[in-house]
Amino acid sequence: MTTILLPTTMSDDPTLPADVRVVRYDVREPVPADALDAEVLVLWGNEPEQTADAARRLTHLRWVQTLAAGPDAAVAAGFADDVVLTSGRGLHDGPVAEHTLALVLAAARRLPDLVRAQGERRWAGELGGMQDPQPGNAFRTLDGAQVLIWGFGSIAARLAPLLGALGAQVTGVATTAGDRHGFPVISAFDLPDHLPRTDVLISLLPATEQTRHAVDAGVLSLLPPRAWVVNVGRGATLDEAALLDALRSDRLAGAALDVFETEPLPADSPLWDEPRLLISPHAAGGRPRGAGELVAANLAAFLAGGELRNVVAR
Repeated sequence: MTTILLPTTMSDDPTLPADVRVVRYDVREPVPADALDAEVLVLWGNEPEQTADAARRLTHLRWVQTLAAGPDAAVAAGFADDVVLTSGRGLHDGPVAEHTLALVLAAARRLPDLVRAQGERRWAGELGGMQDPQPGNAFRTLDGAQVLIWGFGSIAARLAPLLGALGAQVTGVATTAGDRHGFPVISAFDLPDHLPRTDVLISLLPATEQTRHAVDAGVLSLLPPRAWVVNVGRGATLDEAALLDALRSDRLAGAALDVFETEPLPADSPLWDEPRLLISPHAAGGRPRGAGELVAANLAAFLAGGELRNVVAR
């Protein structure tokens, strides 16, 4: 009988065969001793220490399914090379796209400034009343804005049409250039030509050795002073010190970050004090949609010796 370990954090129960033994486990505790024969482990919200402990103790493990869109934490846990790892790619497309759109609109409509003015009981007349329909060198609307999405996967495919519906001119950045989902996509080699005319740079990059600090001082220096940077991918892909320097020297208009190199963001981080930086506590994801269906479909393929969805290359 195949044993599958399901985390108590997973609320979307998969429909599984009757001859599969299901063991629910607490992601804050070590894997139960009576389930060490498990061949399948599902991860969601596990602490790194708990996941590493599972990698050491589950010696019969053959497949790990993480519900996270990015598999970096599961890869770092140290599972054996013969253990198949699958990600939750696609489960977070809607929530992350929605949150990203909210951050971009907050930047365009100056919501952080409005909230600060409200706290001061100040009528922010400079942000209301009659406004210039052509804001010139300021990013004040998505209508006609040049938006660059770096990391053009399934989340970007959900996000790009939402931005486009509000009038944005969306261009993707991926490993290979071409057209995807009806939008032009360039390669990273073409970034120097596109960054100077970009109003919003959205990073959806995963955390890999190749993407660490991909959004660095060089990239930021090519953006115009009106540009905003929005990071909803992984914190390690952005050089936070370079971003802070660009903001403080008025070389960027602002930034909205949902992910950080260290999470939770330490209380003594200088990022908290930057007025043109909107901080979101890794809130874009956190609501996998269709997790039960993915686990059930992949388990059926696993039992039949078929091909699993979202296999991660390691």
